[in-house]
Amino acid sequence: MRIRVRRTGGFAGIERRAEVETSGRSDAQEWHSLAERAVAAGRDAPPAVVPDGFSYEITVDGRTVYCADPRLTEEQRALVSRVLKEGA
Repeated sequence: MRIRVRRTGGFAGIERRAEVETSGRSDAQEWHSLAERAVAAGRDAPPAVVPDGFSYEITVDGRTVYCADPRLTEEQRALVSRVLKEGA
C-alpha cells in the first residue's frame, strides 16, 4: 500500500509532502487499518479551511480524500503525523 500526504496552509503557507510504502514492513497491517479508517472519514472535495489552518490531501493506493484542521478525525491526525514523520 502506498500512502501519500500533502499538507498545505498554515501561518507560513509552506507545502509539505511525504509518502510511505507499506509493502514488506513488519507493521504493514497497522498502517493499512489506520489508512482505511482515515480515508473512510475523508471528503471527496477540499473542505473550507480556517485562517492559518492546515489542509490535507491523503492518497491511499490512488484514492484521494481531503480534510482540514480543526476537523480531523483521530485516525486522520494519526496517519498524517506518521506519514509526515516517516515518509520521504
